[in-house]
Amino acid sequence: MSMLKEFKSFAIKGNVVDLAIGIIIGAAFGKIVESLVQDVIMPLVGRVVGGLDFSNYFIPLNGQSMALTLVEAKKAGAVLAYGSFLTIVINFVILAFIIFQMVRLVNRARRNEPVPAPAPEPTKEEVVLLREIRDSLRQP
Repeated sequence: MSMLKEFKSFAIKGNVVDLAIGIIIGAAFGKIVESLVQDVIMPLVGRVVGGLDFSNYFIPLNGQSMALTLVEAKKAGAVLAYGSFLTIVINFVILAFIIFQMVRLVNRARRNEPVPAPAPEPTKEEVVLLREIRDSLRQP
């Protein structure tokens, strides 16, 4: 039972919960970026490059026909799927850039927060005694 309590206290700590939320949001955001790349950017790149679906670009390694789609060519043997690889690289670059911008905004917001003033140091006992002596000598 002790191990269960220990696990529960670990699992509900703020950092663990924050990490879990970050992972879930990151996965959802990754899907958005993936859709942006595959559904918006890569069709435009494919149009410029030759009008084909860019993710279907491959180099056959087993004598497959270039007329096949990537899925069909993979069924027939090994292929070098450079179109898929480039799509994933573009996904990564866009995602990394967006995360960089988010971190940059958070850092800028942190710099603008006022820094709390440090608490004054307690007065030393000798100074307090000297002030009391001074004040008693000033009295008529």
